[in-house]
Amino acid sequence: MTARSLYFTDPSALELRETAVPEPADEEVRVRTAASAISAGTELLVYRGEVPESMAADESIDALDGDFEYPLQYGYAAVGRVTAVGSDVDDAWLDRRVFGFNPHESHFVTTPAALREVPEALSDAEAALLANAEAAVNFLLDGRPAIGERVAVFGQGVVGLLTTALLADLPLETLVTVDGYERRRALSMSLGADAAIDPDDDLDARFDGHEPPRGADLAYELSGQPDALDDAIGVVGTAGQVVIGSWYGTKPMNLDLGGTFHRSRIRLQSSQVSTVDPVDRGRWSKERRLGEACRLLERIDAERFITHRVPIERADDAYRLLDERPREAIGVLLTY
Repeated sequence: MTARSLYFTDPSALELRETAVPEPADEEVRVRTAASAISAGTELLVYRGEVPESMAADESIDALDGDFEYPLQYGYAAVGRVTAVGSDVDDAWLDRRVFGFNPHESHFVTTPAALREVPEALSDAEAALLANAEAAVNFLLDGRPAIGERVAVFGQGVVGLLTTALLADLPLETLVTVDGYERRRALSMSLGADAAIDPDDDLDARFDGHEPPRGADLAYELSGQPDALDDAIGVVGTAGQVVIGSWYGTKPMNLDLGGTFHRSRIRLQSSQVSTVDPVDRGRWSKERRLGEACRLLERIDAERFITHRVPIERADDAYRLLDERPREAIGVLLTY
């Protein structure tokens, strides 16, 4: 048997490489991957060559300790079973179903501490969304939505939908989602959004008539589109907050900050799941955050977010689908 690993070799170019199945070191386990989720945001930037090559891929994940220079492996949402353990690892780990922050490959070795056991209540497909769900939990921790607030969420891909699901559980006054694709808008409504609109619609009108104050209290920009950040800034009112969960890579951006922005005291907050906000670190660890992400996936039907399952041998098809026909896809899994 050989192991198969996916490499990004150039913009819009992938290569599947075969090697011997790795053997775990004394303190490691080997995982046989069943499915891995493609991150349509970050991974499309890598696929398109829209990331700074000298930037570290992710310093918080051992499997992604390199930079973005081609060729590289990427991905961080693998689900599989432990098929071998090192001499220093308890045999109880054998056959456990686990999630790992690991690139797309059929087999990988890592330490037990880097894995999370998958609850029986979750399918492999749902468990593959754990990294996305953790990001959604992080967005709420950073945005701190409060009772009675008016909230807008830009972007209803997998991460946006999961964020909407969390927000819908809160006693907000209004939750409005914004996305260009009707299928995603319908899903957000089924999760509890009060309204789901096209970006070309009049979003301001959704918050008119609320005096005082006018505008949304909080907006999340999760679409990955730089122009949407301007829209998010425009919809929040005085002293409102915009949480920026999108990473734009090297995409150019032009913000209109010359109008009412300066006088409105609008706060722009970056949010990224690799770290926990220093304000929360006394109470929140990555482990606690992952636990909340599991609970989110257990209480919603996340299987409906998965629109395509593609064998890793056809990974080219999966990335072209996301790149060229995003209207057709939401969650895309590579299978092994």
